[in-house]
Amino acid sequence: MRTAVVVIGAGQAGLAMSHHLTGRGIDHVVLDRGEVANSWRTERWDSLRLLTPNWMTRLPGHRYQGPDPDGFMTKDETISFLSGYGQSFSAPVCTQVTVEQVSARPSGFEVQTDQGTWSCDAVVAATGASSEPRLPAVAAGLPSRIEQLTALEYRNPGQLGDGEVLVVGASASGAQIADELQRAGKPVTLAVGEHVRLPRAYRGRDIHWWMDTIGQLDERYDEVDDINRARRLPSLQLVGSPERRTLDINALSAAGVGVVGKLMQIAGPKAQFSGALTNLVANADLKQNRLLDRIDEFATEQALDTELGESTRPDPTRLGAVPTELELARFESIVWATGYRPNYSWLDPAAFDRRGRVDHDGGVCSLPGLYLLGLPFLRRRKSSFIDGVGPDAADMVSHLHAHLDQRTRA
Repeated sequence: MRTAVVVIGAGQAGLAMSHHLTGRGIDHVVLDRGEVANSWRTERWDSLRLLTPNWMTRLPGHRYQGPDPDGFMTKDETISFLSGYGQSFSAPVCTQVTVEQVSARPSGFEVQTDQGTWSCDAVVAATGASSEPRLPAVAAGLPSRIEQLTALEYRNPGQLGDGEVLVVGASASGAQIADELQRAGKPVTLAVGEHVRLPRAYRGRDIHWWMDTIGQLDERYDEVDDINRARRLPSLQLVGSPERRTLDINALSAAGVGVVGKLMQIAGPKAQFSGALTNLVANADLKQNRLLDRIDEFATEQALDTELGESTRPDPTRLGAVPTELELARFESIVWATGYRPNYSWLDPAAFDRRGRVDHDGGVCSLPGLYLLGLPFLRRRKSSFIDGVGPDAADMVSHLHAHLDQRTRA
C-alpha cells in the first residue's frame, strides 16, 4: 500500500493534521489502534470533562456550536465532537490498525502494521503524550494487599473498596480523582508534589479566557527561556464542572481530603513523604499571583476595569499539620496520578537522540520526513489542548509540504 503521508493516531491532533493535508490535496491515511478518539473512549474516567470551556473547543474548520459555550464537555460529548469532526471532511481513517514499526528507507518510510505495510514519503506521529503512565519506583515496593490503579485505569469510585485511598499526584488528574473519591464517601489522602494552582475564574471570566486574551496560550516554544522545563510543568490544578468551581488544596482540605507531601519511599510498614510541601505551595501561590498581576495590568491597560469584577485574589494555600510518615496499614488502595509519557518504541532508532528521546525542533524531527504532534508545549503553550493542535498542525503541514516538494524535485 502506498500513500504520501501516514498519520498515526486519530485523536484531535491526527484529525487536525488530516484536515490540513486534505485542504492541500495531499494523499494520506490516518491509522489508529482503536477507534477515532480512542484514548477518550478507553483511557479516561467516567466523569471527566475538558478543562477548557466549550468555546475553546476549536479545530481547523470545526468548533463547538452548542447552547453552553461557557460549559465543559463531558467525555462522551468530546468523543462525539471528535467523531463528527472526522466525518465532516471524510478523514481517511483506518481503525483497529496497530502500528508495529516505522522504518526510514531511501525511498521514504515503511510503516508496518498488523494489517499490512504502508510505504510513504512522510510520517506524522500524533499519538500524544499520554500513551502510558509514569510510575515511580516506589510503587514496586508496596505490599500486594494494596490495590494499585493508574489514572489511565481509574474509571469511578466503584472500582475501589471502602477503605482509605492514597492519591499520589495533585495536578489536574490527581486533584479531580481525590475530589471525586471524597464526594463518594471514601477517606482520601492526597500526596502533593510540584503543582500549578489557578482559580477557575477571575474577575468574572474563566481563567482560560484570560490566558487566551493576554496571549499566554499562544507563547511559542522558541520564545521561552527553558523549553524543556516548560514542557515538564504539571497540568493546571483545575476542574471543568457545571458549577465552575475552583479545585485546589484549600478546597480539597475543606472537603476533608488529607494532604501530605510528595511520596518519597516505603520504609517497612510506613510511607514516607517529603517535608518540602510548605515551600511548594508557597511557590505555587507566588506563580498564581504573578499571573493574576499580569491579568490586572492588562485589564487596566485595555480600560476593562469598569466592566470586570473585583480583583479578589484566592486565599493563600492553608496547610495544617502535615505528617511526613503514615502507616501503610491505613490504606486499602492507591491511585497513581503521577503523569504520563509518550510511547514511541515503534519509531526508527534513527529518530532518537543519545538520551533516548525523539530528536525534534518544535515537532519537526531531525530524521527528515518525520513529525510529532499533540505533545505539551510542542510549538505553543496550548499545544496539548484541542484548541492548540490546529495551529501546530498548520505549521507542521507547511514544513511537510515543502519536504514533499523537495523529494519530488530530487
